Amino acid sequence: MTLVARTIGLLGLLMACLAPAAALSEQAMAERLRACTACHGEDAIEIEEGYVPRIQGKPAGYLYNQLRNYQAMRRRNDTMNHMVRHLSDVYLWEIAEHFAGRTPPYPEPATPPANPAVAERGRMLVREGDPGADVPACQACHGERLAGALPATPGLIGLPRHYIMGQLGAWREGERRAAAPDCMAAIVERLSPSDIAAVAAWLASRPLPVDTDPAPAAAVDPPMECGSIEEPAR
Repeated sequence: MTLVARTIGLLGLLMACLAPAAALSEQAMAERLRACTACHGEDAIEIEEGYVPRIQGKPAGYLYNQLRNYQAMRRRNDTMNHMVRHLSDVYLWEIAEHFAGRTPPYPEPATPPANPAVAERGRMLVREGDPGADVPACQACHGERLAGALPATPGLIGLPRHYIMGQLGAWREGERRAAAPDCMAAIVERLSPSDIAAVAAWLASRPLPVDTDPAPAAAVDPPMECGSIEEPAR
């Protein structure tokens, strides 16, 4: 995608967002949000600068939290920070609900790690955690299928290794934050760079589960308290 095409799309979204946020049909909402899919595509897009993640099918609560995090500069991306800066909470929730209801196919998984030790370390951290380092298992929150959970836990399936590493690295460097208490920031501080690489490689190679929808509820007894922004009142 060229820079010109992306810029035109973003300008289109800005103009649409300035329109009244009255109840819209699904078709009208999709038209209004064409600039989102221009960058994010239907199942994510590889670009020269890296990777634009899939937003379709993720829990609405998670998508809403990320939009609010961009507003509050807890997440840093110049384009996203500018685009959501003046949008209302209600409209951000409508955007989140729109994309949560789309479920295009996921891309095929990557090749498993060639190094057995790396693969085993990644599997252990995802499935069992590391009690000695006080690191809970990824699946304790993201679900046994790693497809996420309602209302606001994202799936970890269908993501490339470099994107997972980039996001975990952003938490380590303070470039990505969540509402307090930021459990992911606490967890990543306990992981070594090699742990992050192992988790990313193992997750990226996971075969897709038969059911890729988020679990209907989060863990009954989560290992840590994680902050989240509630759905706005309407």
